[in-house]
Amino acid sequence: MAELAFFCGTMDCGKSTLALQTEHNHRAAGREGLTFTCHDRAGAAVVSSRLGLVRSAIEVTADLDFWQVVVAQRVGRQRVDYLICDEAQFYSAQQVDQLARLVDEMGLDVFAFGITADFRTRLFPGSQRLLELADRVQVLQVEALCWCGARATHNARTHDGVMVVEGAQVIVGDTRGASGPTPADGERQVGRIEYEVLCRRHHMRRMTRAGAHAVTGPPDVLPSDVLPIDVMPIDVRSQVGRSQVGRPQDSASPPRRPYADRHG
Repeated sequence: MAELAFFCGTMDCGKSTLALQTEHNHRAAGREGLTFTCHDRAGAAVVSSRLGLVRSAIEVTADLDFWQVVVAQRVGRQRVDYLICDEAQFYSAQQVDQLARLVDEMGLDVFAFGITADFRTRLFPGSQRLLELADRVQVLQVEALCWCGARATHNARTHDGVMVVEGAQVIVGDTRGASGPTPADGERQVGRIEYEVLCRRHHMRRMTRAGAHAVTGPPDVLPSDVLPIDVMPIDVRSQVGRSQVGRPQDSASPPRRPYADRHG
């Protein structure tokens, strides 16, 4: 039986990779289908995975009608058994209604892939409608990770390295340029726009990876009290040596024997 399935998750959880794998599996089984995308970071009319997989697709514009596209294919005697719909969060609610109609009235399988919430933690219109209409909603099992190692549940946007929680909902991520990308609402965005996944705690605190490193330093640096003094940097070693001068001996602890006596 045909179904409308929505596979969702944060960035970096493998949505586009799964979309390409799903398309491959159905085509290998002898089925025919169409692949759609919208605002892919690699450009228009392409589905790209962070693993390097790329496939051409139909770009979903604001005026695209899924029903009319499929009808035109069938009038032209082209078989359509399924639709792969990547970046479905950017579709309009009306376009998601069209997808549901194709499932119910034409018996097509529709597999939609997308992010549920934006950088402000608000649902995208397309994702909201899919959650309302989908026969099956599946959160992807590949967990994206926050910089702290916890499961990432939120998407964060940074503007010139600073996390922001206001602005246009749709701006293509990981983009660089002097004038910046143009959001969907036409407003010119100046500066560098990037995205990062965070756990809820650090999203609420607006603490990105760069911000955390600026406060605490790189996570792989051991504190000086766990380093042998002979492998410490010279400047640190001298500080440790000075800190030992004049320190009173703990009366409850026996005096430490020389190293040669203890290990000789």
